[in-house]
Order: sequence, then C-alpha cells, then structure tokens
Amino acid sequence: MKHWSDKLTYSPCAEALTWLKTQPDAQTAWNKSERGDWMLYHAGKLAGEPGSDARHPLVLAACECARLVLPHVKAGENRPLIAIETAERWARGEANAPSLQEVRQAADAADAAYASAYASAYASADAADAAYASAYASAYAAYADAADAAYASAYASAYASAYAASAYAASASAADAADAAYAAAYAADAAAAAAAAAYAAAAAAAAGAYAARAKTLAICADIVRKHYPKVPL
Repeated sequence: MKHWSDKLTYSPCAEALTWLKTQPDAQTAWNKSERGDWMLYHAGKLAGEPGSDARHPLVLAACECARLVLPHVKAGENRPLIAIETAERWARGEANAPSLQEVRQAADAADAAYASAYASAYASADAADAAYASAYASAYAAYADAADAAYASAYASAYASAYAASAYAASASAADAADAAYAAAYAADAAAAAAAAAYAAAAAAAAGAYAARAKTLAICADIVRKHYPKVPL
C-alpha cells in the first residue's frame, strides 16, 4: 500500500523522506516536525509564483527565522535587518509597502554585507556569515525560488547558532578537557593523554553546536506552524 508521502509533488531529501515514512499522515508530520528547514522547503514548493500574494506567509515565516540570528551580526551593520524589514513590509501589504524591486535591492545589500563579513577577519565570522545569508535568503523568498530561499533562511539561522555555540562550547569545555588531561596524565602513554584531552574538548564543542542547531531548527518549526497551521498541500 502506498504511503501518503508518495503523493508529494517533489522529492524531499533522503533524511526527510525517511522520517516522513514514520508518520501516519501529513498533518501529524507537520505538527510533530522539529525541522523548520524541511517545513519551509515544503511550503516554498507550494508557495505560488514569484511576487504573488501566496508567498506572503512564506516570506513572513522565513523573515522571522532570519531574525533569530541578528544577534550574530556585528554592531553597526544594519543591512541584514533592513532586508528583513523590507521583505516583511512587502509581505504584510502595508500602506506604501515596498515594491518587489525594493525588496530585491535590500536583499542585494544584505548579500553585500555577507561578502564584506566573509572578507573580514573578525571573531565569530562563521556565525555572522550565516546570519547575513539568512537575512538575504528570507528576502530572496519573495521573488526567486521560494523553496530554496526559505529553506536557506532556516538552515543559515540554525548554523549561525551552531557556529556561535561551538565557540562557546569550546571555551566551556576547558574544564572537561583539563579533567581529561589530568586523568590521562597518570597513563603510561603521554600521546594518549594529549589525545584524550583534545578529544574531550572537541566532543564538547561538537555537542554544543549540534544542540544549538537542533534548538534553532525546532524554534523555526514553531514559527512556520504559526504562519501555516495547516500543512500546505
């Protein structure tokens, strides 16, 4: 018997499809999902033509996800926020709302900020780069490939959090690494002692980054459900 996911009009990634196969129906999967990136990609596939009103909830969801990483943008750099706010005003259809061309220009400015950050050598550049990319993608969802742009917004948000958490975890894991080194110092093999300390620090950093990424994607999933209570079909 065919599974409901077999009726999807696009091909999800292998990881998403494997998970979908465990769910009894589309709405249950939508309600339970903690992957905002998958959900935005799905909504984007059904979001209508570029610039159409059907894209409004998608853009608002993508922008809200992108806002999660604004703290990673360096002080004084306002282009990512302007891109998000411009896209939001377009999606809300406000009086004197910006045109699609103005949304595009704001997104291009955010992209330029991303390029500038990438070329710079300040600390936490990875987190900042991902934050700029998220803002760019959220605005891009209004006028280009909706699925890819919306997905990129949540994906970049999650990785900005992961990059930031990784740096934090590396610092926080110093005690763990010291403990491992101290214990291993009693071992006969000095190389094994050094390896144990390095492994402890790396494992703590990786765990922190993974947890931050998962948490951000779960927050994005809730954001998507706010704008799409019912799964788009």
